[in-house]
Amino acid sequence: MVIVGAGPTGLTAATLLGQYGVECLVLDRWATSYPLPRAVALDDEVHRILARLGLRDSFAAISRPHRGLRLLDRDMRVLAEFSRDPAPGRHGYPQGSLFDQPDLEAILRRNLARFGAVTLRGNAEVTALVQHADGVRVEVTDTATGARAALRAAYALGCDGANSLTRLAIGATMRELGFTQRWLVIDVATAADLGQWEGVQQLSDPARPGTYLRVGATRYRWEFRLRPGETADDYRDMARLRPLISRWTGDVPDRELEIVRVAEYTFRAQVARRWRDRRVFLLGDAAHLTPPFIGQGLCAGQRDAMNLAWKLAGVLAGTLPPAVLDTYQVERARHVRAMIRMARIIGTAMTAGGELGDVVRRAVAPRLHLVPGLTGLATDSRTPPLRRSGLVRRPRLRIRWRRGLAGGLCPNAVVDGDRRFDDLAAGRFAIVTSVEPSDARRAEIEGRGMVLVVAGPGSELHRWLRTGAAREAVVRPDGVVLQAGRRLPATGIRNRLPASCASRRGR
Repeated sequence: MVIVGAGPTGLTAATLLGQYGVECLVLDRWATSYPLPRAVALDDEVHRILARLGLRDSFAAISRPHRGLRLLDRDMRVLAEFSRDPAPGRHGYPQGSLFDQPDLEAILRRNLARFGAVTLRGNAEVTALVQHADGVRVEVTDTATGARAALRAAYALGCDGANSLTRLAIGATMRELGFTQRWLVIDVATAADLGQWEGVQQLSDPARPGTYLRVGATRYRWEFRLRPGETADDYRDMARLRPLISRWTGDVPDRELEIVRVAEYTFRAQVARRWRDRRVFLLGDAAHLTPPFIGQGLCAGQRDAMNLAWKLAGVLAGTLPPAVLDTYQVERARHVRAMIRMARIIGTAMTAGGELGDVVRRAVAPRLHLVPGLTGLATDSRTPPLRRSGLVRRPRLRIRWRRGLAGGLCPNAVVDGDRRFDDLAAGRFAIVTSVEPSDARRAEIEGRGMVLVVAGPGSELHRWLRTGAAREAVVRPDGVVLQAGRRLPATGIRNRLPASCASRRGR
């Protein structure tokens, strides 16, 4: 397996595959990780993925809980506040976390070294991908020496960002989803206490919409929409930045504010029309670009890696049919589009409309908490369930008020002492049941390398099953529910479920 790009998506995919014993070569054009900050936020579903990689404690050490969102008017008055509980939620982690991307990439790289099947090579620029019936030819140039080489791999994963060569190689184009804005991104380091609320502050100023958040103990991020004709070069020193950020920095002297980065970004909403061509796949920004207003850009790439890695590992091990790879784009593209739509709506509501939009926000925002369900939508980190696929078996006809479990994530509930569901499942298929199984059924499930979790009365998993009017659920290695119902026949498990790719490794 060759993975093109060693950003968070590529490193996550490599680690997951390494956990299954899949031999991987990660190629990156840079000698080391990119040193400047970019992504700063992720949710508890993605925090759960990092824990699966073995980074539970190390990520907690470099991150801080996301306290929620405040919508401010141009005079810094709070129009609305949507708070998030920093305590662990249904997945065992805070609903949102803030971090510095170089710190995240550093722990991902250190962790990757634990897997002997994975090799990371820097100064390696992929220049071409050529597919054959049994694999992919990857042409590479050493950026330090100019030496060229050609490699062969069973599959190639393009995790090479927005300007993806992999996407170009498979002839995929991006579909515009109707959102393009130019923004100035400012990162500042200071030991001074700015005395600000520890959450995301969205400034709804018709003259200059902006965003503020504290990323780390001494790191702060601002984003401001650029006006026509402006560029990042207009704001390269603190004297020119001061008018923008002084609402938050107050009387902190310029000498105590270190500019880490000033950059211009064009926020886009795009999704690739095709995420796969035979043995080549697109992940992360190579496949989609999300406006940053709900902090889902990096999250989407992590979800791509989690969705695809176990399927590839199973196909390579011979325990899953190659047809399961067809579910990757079916499942992920719909989910990405849903998150992009949400980001567009939030971004437009917070920044659009000029003076008229400002008047509307002043009138409406203080009353948003009165709209039934809206506060929960704004504060709940849960993302939409995956739609039907060969690995998500949702009934075609459902009673509208009855929410099924298939396609959603099984909660990472405490199951045994201080162990959670993910600790027990460990990347395998699992059966969660509130019905005590017979010895024969237990033997069949465990004999297939699957994990059996009995949800006792009153437990979190028992309550979760009841919310979906189910007694049993089949959970995939990525935590997604494949199927749920009142009773899943024991005789049907062998016929309807693929064997776990992890079980082959264990044997």
